Amino acid sequence: MCRVVVLAFAVLLPSSLGAQVATSQVKGNPNAPGPRWDIFAGYSMLDPRGTYYPVQPDGSVLPVSFKVEKTGLLEAATFYFTRNVGLQVESGQHDLFTNTGFKSTGSSNSGIFTIGSGLIYRWPGVHLTPFVHGLGGGADVDGPDHEPYTWGPIIVAGGGLDWYFGCHNIGIRLFEADYEYLHANSGVSHGSLAADNFVWADDENINAIRLAAGLVFRGSSFYGPVSGCGPMPPPVLACAATPDVVFQGEPVTITATASGLNPKQTVTYTWSGPGVSGSGEVLTVPTDSLAPGTYTVKATVQEGTKSLQSASCETSFAVRPWEPPTLTCDASPLTIHPNENSTITLTARSPQNLPLTYECKTDAGPLVMNGNTATLSGIGMKEGPVTVNCSVKDNKGHSANCNASVTIKVPPPPNPHVKLICSIEFSRDAQHPTRVDNEAKACLDQVALDLQQQPDAKVVVVGESTSAERTPKKHQKVAKGAEFAAQRAVNTKEYLVTDKGIDATRISVATGSTDGDTVENYLVPSGATFTADVNGTNPVDESMVKPQVRKPLGAAPEHHHKKAAESTASPK
Repeated sequence: MCRVVVLAFAVLLPSSLGAQVATSQVKGNPNAPGPRWDIFAGYSMLDPRGTYYPVQPDGSVLPVSFKVEKTGLLEAATFYFTRNVGLQVESGQHDLFTNTGFKSTGSSNSGIFTIGSGLIYRWPGVHLTPFVHGLGGGADVDGPDHEPYTWGPIIVAGGGLDWYFGCHNIGIRLFEADYEYLHANSGVSHGSLAADNFVWADDENINAIRLAAGLVFRGSSFYGPVSGCGPMPPPVLACAATPDVVFQGEPVTITATASGLNPKQTVTYTWSGPGVSGSGEVLTVPTDSLAPGTYTVKATVQEGTKSLQSASCETSFAVRPWEPPTLTCDASPLTIHPNENSTITLTARSPQNLPLTYECKTDAGPLVMNGNTATLSGIGMKEGPVTVNCSVKDNKGHSANCNASVTIKVPPPPNPHVKLICSIEFSRDAQHPTRVDNEAKACLDQVALDLQQQPDAKVVVVGESTSAERTPKKHQKVAKGAEFAAQRAVNTKEYLVTDKGIDATRISVATGSTDGDTVENYLVPSGATFTADVNGTNPVDESMVKPQVRKPLGAAPEHHHKKAAESTASPK
């Protein structure tokens, strides 16, 4: 049994020693002092029981059981490597000072002296400290039947309970209960009984129960007062804010982490600070109502309701205002015609990546929004600049604005061109080949009407001649063709000025290169250039060609009437 107990203790002890690595695994009250060393001295009662084997006179061995209660002293000195584990040295003296007889003859009192060392494991408490230990060493045993003192091995396993009172280094070991196993080979001794001489020899196997109590003197502690007593150190509290910088409306988590608490005590957390309410180790602080700035939160932990052991900590966090977005506007193209569109692109940025809403307005014309773009249509727009006002908003109500300018440009009207109004033929009257007759009335009336309707327009009258007229006859030295063409043009102008009242400055005369006895009447709108549209003409010097006097034209006979040329006829 003793071997089983010792083996179990040896197996459990390393795991207990390893448990000291982490503070959270420390056994006993973590707030209690743990002396680095202590010394014990006390009164001890030993109850050894066992068997010895005496040799009889005839040489036979007769096993004999025995039970002898003994009293004496027990001392121990211990040094602790940690708050829980230490090395112990112990000695005991039981019935050493009684009459043990002569060394040669021995005695039947069997005094026992023990000394050993081993490991001890304790659970430090403020007042009570239980412990267990396991020791090995030697025992000097007086033989039970006249043999001398003999050394043998000893194994001890057990535990006890210490009580410390007041603020002193002195405590009481209320009890220590141990199991001892020892073996002693007493050897041979000689003696005489009556007339015969005998030889005694025996071996002893002893199983003993040992009880002890006494005083304990303890030394310096692992922490706390040097004496190892007095008030226990308070718990330690640390605070942290996560995150420590937030924007308005974002929550802050405050965590309070305590160490050195007594797990048997009730723990209470209290908090103070702006917008703070709640209890427990973790607190959430809303920041919706907090103005931008830095705030401090304080946490307090209290252990128990009587000792009032407490610790406090503070942590800070900053509340930043939401930053407004930024916005730029870009129009493309910058200039459009009334039938074109311009796209305004909005480029916005929120420093905190908040959702954004875009809007554009203008009083000038239709505008269509599509996300962060706006399309401006130039339909119906007047010429000039158009301003588009745009804005962006985030979901916190912050906004930014920008303007884009688009210029509406009305394109100039197409350049006007010369238009042929109508033509007059002079082939009807061979006797008067240059005279304007009734056949020309309808055409010239149309010319006069066009000039009246377009006050800024002019007319160019171009006279033509035939190839025969341009060839000299036998009795002619010079051909008359050029004269005929110029005269026909001058006579036509004369009619428009005299009969229709057209301002002579609005009518120009020229000769052309077309083969025919005709006059073409061209309308020249304002801005048009006659020579750019009609080629092969030469102006007539009106000072050299005088209009021919003629009779007023009457209504043209129908069989002589020639329709005016279409106003859409292409000029030559």
